[in-house]
Amino acid sequence: MSASGRKISPSSWPGLTRPSTTSFAEKQDVDARVKPGHERLRKRRVFRLAAIAFAALAFVTLAFTAWVTSLGPLPFEQARQISTTIVDRNGKLLRAYAMGDGRWRLPVNARTGVDPSYLRLLLAYEDRRFYSHHGVDPRALVRAALQLAASGRIVSGGSTITMQVARLMEPRRERSLQAKLRQIVRAIQIERQLTKAQILDLYLALAPFGGNLEGVRAASIAYFGKEPKRLSLAESALLVALPQSPETRRLDRHPDVARIARDRVVNRMVEDGRVSVEDAVQAKAVVVPRLRQPMPILAPHSADQALATARDGPVIRLTLDSGLQKTLEGLARDRATALGPDISVAIVAVDNESGDVLSHVGSPDYFDERRAGQVDMTRAVRSPGSTLKPFIYGLAFEDGFVHPESLIDDRPVRFGSYAPENFDMTFQGTVAVRKALQLSLNVPAIALLDRVGSSRLSSRLKQAGANPVLPKDEAPGLAMGLGGVGITLRDLVQLYSGLARLGTTRPLREIATATDDPRESLRLMDQVAAWQVGNVLMGTPPPENAAHNRIAFKTGTSYGYRDAWSVGFDGRLTIGVWVGRPDGAPVPGLVGRIAAAPILFDAFARTGKLPTALPKPPKGALLASNAKLPLPLRRFRPAGELVGTGSEKAPRIQFPPNGARIDVDRGNGGQFSAMPVKVAGGVLPITMLVNGVSVGEIDDRRQRLVEPPGPGFARLTVIDAVGVADTVVIRFQ
Repeated sequence: MSASGRKISPSSWPGLTRPSTTSFAEKQDVDARVKPGHERLRKRRVFRLAAIAFAALAFVTLAFTAWVTSLGPLPFEQARQISTTIVDRNGKLLRAYAMGDGRWRLPVNARTGVDPSYLRLLLAYEDRRFYSHHGVDPRALVRAALQLAASGRIVSGGSTITMQVARLMEPRRERSLQAKLRQIVRAIQIERQLTKAQILDLYLALAPFGGNLEGVRAASIAYFGKEPKRLSLAESALLVALPQSPETRRLDRHPDVARIARDRVVNRMVEDGRVSVEDAVQAKAVVVPRLRQPMPILAPHSADQALATARDGPVIRLTLDSGLQKTLEGLARDRATALGPDISVAIVAVDNESGDVLSHVGSPDYFDERRAGQVDMTRAVRSPGSTLKPFIYGLAFEDGFVHPESLIDDRPVRFGSYAPENFDMTFQGTVAVRKALQLSLNVPAIALLDRVGSSRLSSRLKQAGANPVLPKDEAPGLAMGLGGVGITLRDLVQLYSGLARLGTTRPLREIATATDDPRESLRLMDQVAAWQVGNVLMGTPPPENAAHNRIAFKTGTSYGYRDAWSVGFDGRLTIGVWVGRPDGAPVPGLVGRIAAAPILFDAFARTGKLPTALPKPPKGALLASNAKLPLPLRRFRPAGELVGTGSEKAPRIQFPPNGARIDVDRGNGGQFSAMPVKVAGGVLPITMLVNGVSVGEIDDRRQRLVEPPGPGFARLTVIDAVGVADTVVIRFQ
């Protein structure tokens, strides 16, 4: 082509058909005219190749980008799904539930839940540069490629921990270049979104260990029967080896293959200088476990209840103490076995101060069908026998018409058509109130309940958080005092903890919450009355071979020998025990003192701590012998009993009436002004008590000015010379 762009025909070129005679100068002139054309042609070719290469690169980039985009987001939510686990107050595993597809995948934390020596062994064997690479280790990939080229097969995959996490998050069976590329891309994405600690936690939770076991924690519990917090070299090496080929190395199917793989890990660590030869020899001598152990199942009834009610996360924390729970479950199992194949035992232990349940044993064996083991007997409504008597006495102490040292008659008596009798069908005559409660005499308890009022007892128990259940269409009656009402062991323990707390109960709590505890204290009785009841129960004769004056306790036996109870407390704990048949059938000879009380004392002994002293007497407690008591308190007389010549009736507070609201003016000192109290009937002298504390005697005009103790409810009581009393509750405002 000429400089002007005109095409030159070869035939027109001079010298093509004859020898050239062109001079050197002419040749230079021709070259000068041809060379620019070749240069342009070469540049065009280079540009065309560059354009093709760029287009190809752009296409590959777009295709790769489209492929990466098609992968979608990383399935973190699915990967973080774990088995629902129930843990105790200290985070120890009580029970775990398999996932919906049957897999065991327990939550694990590399920093606090795994032996550091295992982690060092894992990283040394699987990914030495885990903390320095960004998801992919080029040196490991090159090494894997050279091994493939040299041997013709895949010797090592060159996968990092992050790449393995990517594979576990999106499991695929094929081992291809595309699968490896996918792992690399996903690994880089994972590294951008998670910290190294989070990646390691994911691996420790997802790594397969054979069968339905996933994660190092599930494997350690299933194969070694323990948490992976403390592992031997042999155990650590085995847990490192299993995920590489979990099915062909399953301990319950191929233990010899697993042992060879474990020893290979140990030998590798010896070659790297991380393990001494002596330690390696000892580790390889350890026998590989051949059977899986069952997952722990402590407090199964509590766990089932928590699973049904708590929906705030896969890990549910209970207030239970796993150590005490395990101890008391063993105690219940041993005692039930000794008592007979149909007998069940239930135990509840509560912290008095917080109201937290520390142990909940619903049955001796959760899987014992004959004992109906899956029925939670701590929540079953049963007859409490005599276990409600302390609350009758407590209300009597609160009303101020009786004292622990007062005398009371234990003799045949009839209340309408009801004539209570003692358990042994005998009567003790005149005894101290203290002894009447300690010996669980029936007649004195019913006499006091008649004075206190069955409806008042029932309402006070409900006010304290219990739920006594009466027969259908029946009102509270005197039979309540001897077990004619239904109640659960949990409610009974809550009531007794109120005695230890000096008159206030706290609703029991079994599921721990991260927020502030909203429970409020509930009123059971006055402080002095609660302390007096506890002081009396401390002296109850203990079962055979048990120490005296260690715990305050009460036993009970329901009608027909169907339920045996024993509930006791010290300054720290309240423990309740129920013994009987879940189907309610009678068990001849089943008595609370013989069947339940020994279990109660053994439960306190197995807590591992000496009994804590009960609180000291509160202010206002009257400590005196019978001879030094005020005359009206020396002997109890039933309500409504005629006194004197027969024309004189029991005292009655005429003003203020029961339930009245009294507006009292404040004086200059800010104190409430005195209020008159007027009384009719009774034998002089008549003693006046405010909230159980004597304020003097009623004068001859049968009235007295009383200084209100302050705003709120107050209890006014009058007791005449022969011990007959009347009480009203009013509110000052």
